[in-house]
Parts: sequence; structure tokens; C-alpha cells
Amino acid sequence: MSAEIRILGRGDEAVLESCAVDVFDDPVDAGAAAEFLTDPRHHLAVAIAGGVVVGSVSAVHTVHPDDPWPELWINEVAVAPSHRRQGVARELLAAMLERGRELGCSEAWVLTDRHNAPAMGLYAGVGGVEDEGDTVMFTFPLARSNEEE
Repeated sequence: MSAEIRILGRGDEAVLESCAVDVFDDPVDAGAAAEFLTDPRHHLAVAIAGGVVVGSVSAVHTVHPDDPWPELWINEVAVAPSHRRQGVARELLAAMLERGRELGCSEAWVLTDRHNAPAMGLYAGVGGVEDEGDTVMFTFPLARSNEEE
């Protein structure tokens, strides 16, 4: 793979100033980026090549009043056309799943359309388990740390 994978956080807004086409739906808004990166429940993994963000995975970890373990909801996975089919999405997703493990999440989940063959292949290829319903959801079992078991 020809890109560096990083999990961004508070103070990393400048990294998002140079993004390839199709990494985000719209141009990055500096204020929204700062708000996202300072929220401890929001997570953003990016792939950087030549100083340009060429891929991203965004996620949110959530808690529920009836569940002692947080979960990681993967919101969006995107890779610039120039870097597709090079393992970038797989590496980004692996980094985000590792972040979920670090947070003590019991599982991660993502939704996609059944006809989105690249997404279906990606999620299954990294160990996602397809839900049986009409809505396609992959879950990723995440091991709990030894302290929590």
C-alpha cells in the first residue's frame, strides 16, 4: 500500500485541508472538521499519500443505558479513485476496528446497500458477518480487554 494510515484527533484539522476527489461527499468545512475532531466519540482514520488525504473511515462510538459495552458505528468508508484496489480501504477499516477495540467496544457495525459489491466484499473480507435481514449490516466482533472480562 502506498499511503500512511492515521487516526486524526484534536489539532489535526490541517490534515483535512488537502483531500482527493471522492474522499468526502463535499468539500471539508474547517469549522465542522474542528468540531468533529474535538468530539471524543467521533473518530476519523485517513490515508495520506503525497500530503493528500486519499481515503477515510469515519465512525462514532456509542453507549446505551441497557448495555455495559460501547459499540462502534462505522458511518462512512471512502477511497479516492486513484487509490482504489490497493488495500487502502482494508487498512483504514482495520485501523478503525482497532480503535474500537481500544475503546472497549463489544462490536462494530456498518450498513451498506446489497448491490454495493465493493463494500460487500470489503466488509466480508475483513471478517464482517452479514446480518440475515433485508437491511445489510455487517458486525465485527471485537475482543474485550483482559481488564473487562
